[in-house]
Amino acid sequence: MRVLLVDDSSTMRRIQKNQIIGLGITDVFEAENGEDAWEKLSANMPIDLILLDWNMPVMDGHTFLKKVRAEAAYKQVKIIMCTSESEKSRVVEALKAGANNYIVKPFSPEALKEKLGI
Repeated sequence: MRVLLVDDSSTMRRIQKNQIIGLGITDVFEAENGEDAWEKLSANMPIDLILLDWNMPVMDGHTFLKKVRAEAAYKQVKIIMCTSESEKSRVVEALKAGANNYIVKPFSPEALKEKLGI
């Protein structure tokens, strides 16, 4: 499995990367905002999963999500919003925009494993 972590916090990316590696997934790419993620996504396909933060500078996660879902080439990429945004309306907004799932930070390795279905 190839994973792209998108978060403006290097600390959060490191925590998530360690959790993913702990699940036995070692092919992990990182991006610090949606614009960076767009470049990394196209350069590193196939990407199986994107863990996507909502609040980031340059291009936020919601904008990036809509951009990815507008491209047929990325239709099979699973996207999980990983954010501190826990309001029900935000969850619904992300799911309507094409997110496959939603997890609120901070989350445990067990919660991540459950969301990944592994």
